[in-house]
Amino acid sequence: MVDRFHSKPLELPEGGRKISRADLVFHGVDHSGPTFEARIFLGAKRGIDRDAGADHPAYAGSFFVFGHVGCYGEAGHCEVPSERDSHDLRLPHHLELGVQIVTVTAAVERLVAAEKAKAAVDVFAHGPRGEALDALAFTTLRLVTYA
Repeated sequence: MVDRFHSKPLELPEGGRKISRADLVFHGVDHSGPTFEARIFLGAKRGIDRDAGADHPAYAGSFFVFGHVGCYGEAGHCEVPSERDSHDLRLPHHLELGVQIVTVTAAVERLVAAEKAKAAVDVFAHGPRGEALDALAFTTLRLVTYA
C-alpha cells in the first residue's frame, strides 16, 4: 500500500468528439487497511502538492474506502476464499478486492478543450484527519468514455 500513485499518461478522447460521460475505474481496490479518502487529479503537473484539494485546477474527484484494519472475527473469518462455487448465492467475502468508479467528465472535457491527447492520473490517500496514509492499493486503472 502507498500514499501516492502516479500513472503513465492515459489516452483522452479525440478533440471534437462529443462524450456524454467519462469515468476512472479502479479495479482490485484493497480495503483491508485503514479508512481513507483517495483524491484524484487528472493532467496535473508532476510536482503536484499532495495536500492539494478540490480547489486545485486538476482535481477530478475522489472516492472513499471504509477500511477494515485487522480482523476481529473468529479464526478464518478474514481469509478470502480462493475459489467459489458458481452456484453460491452468498454475497462476496467482505475482504474481496473491490471496484471504485469516479465520474470525471468535467476534467476530461477541460483537458480535451486544451487540446491534450494524454493525461496522467495522480491519486493521494488521506486519512480521516487529512494526513498522508499508506492505504492505497489497486490492480488496474482505466479511463472509460461514453459517446
